[in-house]
Amino acid sequence: MRRLNPKYIRVAAIIIGVLLLVTLIGGYIAYSKRESLLQTVIVKATAKARREYNLDVKIGQARFTGLSTVAFSGISIVPYQRDSLLRIDDFEVSVKLMPIILGEVKLADVRLKNGYLNLTSKNGVRNFDFLFRKKKDSTTTRSKSGLNELADNLINEVLYKIPDNLDLQNFRITFADDSNTVKLLAKNALIKDGDLTSTIDVNDQESTWHFAGKMHPSDKEIDVKLYADGKKVEMPLIEKKFKLKLNFDTLTTRLDKVEHGDDETQIFTYCSVKNLLVNHPALSATNVIIPNGSVDANLFVGDKYVSLDSSSVIHLKKLDIHPYIKYKLSPVKMYTLKVHTDWQDAQDFFDSFPTGLFESLDGIQVAGKLRYNMHFFMDTSNPDDLQFESGLAKQDFRILKFGKTDLSRLNKEFVYTPYERGKPMPPRTIGSSNPYFTTINNISPNLRYAVMTAEDPSFLTNRGFVQESLRKSIAEDFKEKRFKRGGSTISMQLVKNAFLSRQKTLTRKFEEILIVWLIQNGQIMTKDRMLEVYFNIIEWGRNVYGIGEASRYYFDKSPAELSLGESIYLASIVPNPKNGLYAFEPDGSLRYRLHGYFRLIGNLMAKRGWAQPDSSAYGFYNVRLKPSLRPKMPIIDTALADSLLQQNPDDAPDGMIMPGTVVEDQEKKPGFFQRLFGKKDKDSSDVKKELIADSVDAAKKREKEAKKEQKRLEKQRRKELRERGLM
Repeated sequence: MRRLNPKYIRVAAIIIGVLLLVTLIGGYIAYSKRESLLQTVIVKATAKARREYNLDVKIGQARFTGLSTVAFSGISIVPYQRDSLLRIDDFEVSVKLMPIILGEVKLADVRLKNGYLNLTSKNGVRNFDFLFRKKKDSTTTRSKSGLNELADNLINEVLYKIPDNLDLQNFRITFADDSNTVKLLAKNALIKDGDLTSTIDVNDQESTWHFAGKMHPSDKEIDVKLYADGKKVEMPLIEKKFKLKLNFDTLTTRLDKVEHGDDETQIFTYCSVKNLLVNHPALSATNVIIPNGSVDANLFVGDKYVSLDSSSVIHLKKLDIHPYIKYKLSPVKMYTLKVHTDWQDAQDFFDSFPTGLFESLDGIQVAGKLRYNMHFFMDTSNPDDLQFESGLAKQDFRILKFGKTDLSRLNKEFVYTPYERGKPMPPRTIGSSNPYFTTINNISPNLRYAVMTAEDPSFLTNRGFVQESLRKSIAEDFKEKRFKRGGSTISMQLVKNAFLSRQKTLTRKFEEILIVWLIQNGQIMTKDRMLEVYFNIIEWGRNVYGIGEASRYYFDKSPAELSLGESIYLASIVPNPKNGLYAFEPDGSLRYRLHGYFRLIGNLMAKRGWAQPDSSAYGFYNVRLKPSLRPKMPIIDTALADSLLQQNPDDAPDGMIMPGTVVEDQEKKPGFFQRLFGKKDKDSSDVKKELIADSVDAAKKREKEAKKEQKRLEKQRRKELRERGLM
């Protein structure tokens, strides 16, 4: 082995010695000047806070107490013309030297005593709105790094701000808006050798929270749980602001690891909750409780997307659900959602539902196996091509025992209680003991086929759902930015009326879908019986339920005697039955605006062989309201009647004149200009002449507008039926 030249060894030693000497001299100078450097940094920081954020930052005293430890006292931050934001009596922080050499700031020890963070939002004025203010700096260029880089940097920034050791005492946080106030007092919080303990007083000893667990931010490992002393952890502010009741026994969260590559940042986490209770008027009428739930959430962040990877698993009791969610930002926003389960025991499937989610199915006993799959994809630039598939597959599935609600009760005589605005109406017996009850064979085929054509043409062959209709409903709702329309089949309408409350909640919709699946796949009812019950319980007018009542109410006929025209009319009022009488003129004939609807439904029936082709609007001109109802019809403007025929009766404003109300003439009050200028009343004969002339002109104008409106409505109705998958 060749020995090194002593000359080279001496040169290397000299170089190392010089570097060491320079480092020592630089360190000595920096150490001797560190106090002045600290003050310079503070001056620059406070000036920047005032310049860029309008914050008045004051520090009573700042000094070094060790090689890398700085102590502050008398800290205050007050936004310009806002309430005081932050006050700290004593604050001491030390940093690690090695990360500083590498250009990063990593906290080693933090000690804080007597602090107060005050967040206010009153009358639209917030003392923390500077946090949302965009920086205006034309000299800097925006970073072109993707979301993956942003996620990795954010994680590092957050974790690096968690000290290895923390000693916090008496730190108070308050949030107050126009109607709510929340107070949190961290009496103590300690991180020592990776162990976290804390005690937090909520709303002046209303409850006591604890954070406890392991904190190893340097290793990107966190395992922390939140719980309360002797009671649940509650969120009063959320409940007051959003009417969302939310509480739980214990919440555990864990960060397992973070992996950063060139194209993707992968974050592996775990979260679990015990006895989670959720209640919101839009979600459910009762509390929804998850006794034990958890999720292994693997979040993958790419250059222009965020996704919950398919390796993630949601655990609900014995049920394992595999979700996949992806949100792509560029070049256009795209949403992907996939959910699937493996084949699982059917009883485990039902037992895993959260308590209170499907009340009517509580206690149900089933056998066999089930598997669920769902796929959803939407390109926001082309929502009409939205993809949606959902299905619950079965193997040897059968119902052994019904739960809280006997789903087979519709196969025999039963009592049905309709509800109006949440209030029960007089009950109806659905069976032979009710003289208005009509068997399916005694309901005119004209009516059966007209209603199926308008509401659910594939009723006789579908399994309770029409996926194409649901797909188009989702697309339409997205375009309209509201829940404009649904995709309910006759089976779904029947279940909604017969088994569920009329409250419009998300859980009720899911329960409706599940009950329909059970009825269809458990072979609980035949199609004929479902249609028979449907016709005998749905609403056809104000306090008019069942076709036996409806056919006599409108036409003084039995359901078997209904003509094609009368049947199409009755089909037209199923969506808005309370406004049914507005379809008629005072002489009992139909308003001309329905002419296009008759032609459309009649032609669709003829294509399916359910009616004979007819060039005279399929009985439109032969429909007559029974004479005894005509005197009770209200005197109402044509345009208003047209709008009411398309309006949901539950949305009618207070004071609206409804069918059956007689409108009496009222003395016309003088207008503003009449009162101002003292205009005289006209002679009664002149008024009479003008009224006659006006009525003639109005009649001609209405007739012209009606024909124009009829064409528009026919075109609109065709479009609606195509969107619902009925054409």
